[in-house]
Amino acid sequence: MSDTIAAISTPQNTGGIGIIRISGDEAISVADKVFRSVRDKKLCGMKGYTAAFGDIFYNNEKVDECVALVFRAPHSYTGENVVEFSCHGGLFVLKKVLRAVFEAGARPAEAGEFTKRAFLNGRLDLTEAEAVMGIISAQGEQGAKAAMAALDGTLSRKIKELNGSLLSVAAHMSAWVDYPDDDIEDLDNDVLMQTLTNVKNELEDLLSKFDAGAAVTKGVETVIVGKPNVGKSALMNLLSGFSRSIVTDIAGTTRDVIEQTVNLGSLLLHLADTAGIHETDDVVESIGVVRAKEKIERAGLVLAVFDMSRQLSKADEEIIALCKDKRTIAVLNKTDLICKADKGKITSVFPEYVEFCALSGNGLAELEKLAERLLCTNELDTSAAMLSTERQRKNTAEAVSALDDAIGCLKTGMTMDAINVCIDTAINALLEMTGEKATDAVVSELFSTFCVGK
Repeated sequence: MSDTIAAISTPQNTGGIGIIRISGDEAISVADKVFRSVRDKKLCGMKGYTAAFGDIFYNNEKVDECVALVFRAPHSYTGENVVEFSCHGGLFVLKKVLRAVFEAGARPAEAGEFTKRAFLNGRLDLTEAEAVMGIISAQGEQGAKAAMAALDGTLSRKIKELNGSLLSVAAHMSAWVDYPDDDIEDLDNDVLMQTLTNVKNELEDLLSKFDAGAAVTKGVETVIVGKPNVGKSALMNLLSGFSRSIVTDIAGTTRDVIEQTVNLGSLLLHLADTAGIHETDDVVESIGVVRAKEKIERAGLVLAVFDMSRQLSKADEEIIALCKDKRTIAVLNKTDLICKADKGKITSVFPEYVEFCALSGNGLAELEKLAERLLCTNELDTSAAMLSTERQRKNTAEAVSALDDAIGCLKTGMTMDAINVCIDTAINALLEMTGEKATDAVVSELFSTFCVGK
């Protein structure tokens, strides 16, 4: 028997509608204690997927009008009895309704507890549960599509299909090893090698697309760098769509890191406009320069801006050296003016470059295409199976490593026992990914990152 939990499931702010969600064995009876329909109809007498209009009462005082939606187990989000009160969206009113629900017998839901119950009741596996938060946090169309595909079970089905192949050969091998006197056909080495190689290749394909998938779902840490007054802040404002950074003709206007999340085509960029990199005796400026260099080290994408209307300086050469081993797009800015910089010196180091004018926006479409190509999102199929979290990437990498070991054992003629141990390790890694063999600690950690109402 599950206890009954409740929480506000809409944002903690003023809105047109606010939703209180109640889930558990006694959810409907708890709701009946605070809800009175306009037709005196009890929620406990209603079928699932039905609604009633009425009032919420607390201490015999009317708190709000609402619509009560009834979902009966197992046909609900959590797999339990669920009631949702759709109230007016005032935060004070919602909290008062929630207090009434608590006093009627529910307890406060923990972070992610509704989705955790959906997982424990078999409504979702772990990859689908993670997709729920992906949909909530999606800030772009591609990210939302990828999360919806995962929620529909695209990744889950792929992993279970691959694991099924491994389970089949593992079962055959175990039977052959454990019952040598029975007439069990030996597993052909070529067939075994083909199976292990095929599964390994499919998992490696998922890993190869992880960074591209993360670029549209989680976003890419992106830094704009350059010497002072080359147009970094103008580029930041252009990408942001508003004046996020101060733009002047005075060098050194930006003295610290200014951050903003923006959409560039299919990409989600966590963008940082940094202080101009140059030698300076100014204490504040020098701190900003150090932070800019630290940002370059951690960035997944660097936009290195150069002023093409001036000859390259020592500071420009330092920036080229700092960024040469990073995933970098050279932004050749101020192309509306006469070119005095050595373009070849820049493009020989950075083959991905765009001729740009931050003031007019010329070159923005090309920058978008370059970034998508560099991050491999231009050919990304968001409807296909895709790894979306670091946990999923880690489990997949563990499975690939174990399969590498199994293939190595097979090639060197080791015993079937040794090969089977490696295959079992791969199977367990994939079972942990879907949650079929995940530890309580893994499950608790995953759902602790969810919002309370989900």
